[in-house]
Amino acid sequence: MSAPETAIEEAMTASATIIERDEDMADTKVDVKKIAAEGTAQAQKIVTEGAAQARVAMEKGMQQMTKGAEGFMKAAEEAGEFSRGNVEAFTKAAQTWATGTQELARQAMALAQGLTDHTLEGAKALAAVKSLNEAAEIQTKYAKAAVEKAVAESAKMQEAVFKLAEQAVAPISARMTVAMEKMAKPLAA
Repeated sequence: MSAPETAIEEAMTASATIIERDEDMADTKVDVKKIAAEGTAQAQKIVTEGAAQARVAMEKGMQQMTKGAEGFMKAAEEAGEFSRGNVEAFTKAAQTWATGTQELARQAMALAQGLTDHTLEGAKALAAVKSLNEAAEIQTKYAKAAVEKAVAESAKMQEAVFKLAEQAVAPISARMTVAMEKMAKPLAA
């Protein structure tokens, strides 16, 4: 073969090789594009699924936090109500005690006044006596009456004090019962 023919043949062979390489590269480019597209789709799928899972987890967390906050608020309201009831019970007990002690003081003053009046009557009666025997009789009579009156009134006062103590303690006792019931409730559950 001649040199020009050989050169043409070589050029054609080189062109065919370049064309084959271009076709291989085109296939490779197609494969790379395909792989890149699949990778992008898979990454997008992972991100989308991850975001959905994160959203679900966040919603569950928010629900649990809301539920916990509601429970805490309910407990705080119950504690506030219970405390308010305690304050009311102590206030009622203090009012009952104050009113009762005022009444007891009035009764004590009435007793003292009655004993004073009785003593004055005895003194007037003693001033009018004519003999020592008559004075002894009057003294005995008034002393005996004074002691009997003091004992009777003391028994009434003691009964009034016990009754007052019962009345004053009743609201606090009721609150203690409520407190014991509240404490026993979680144990029973």
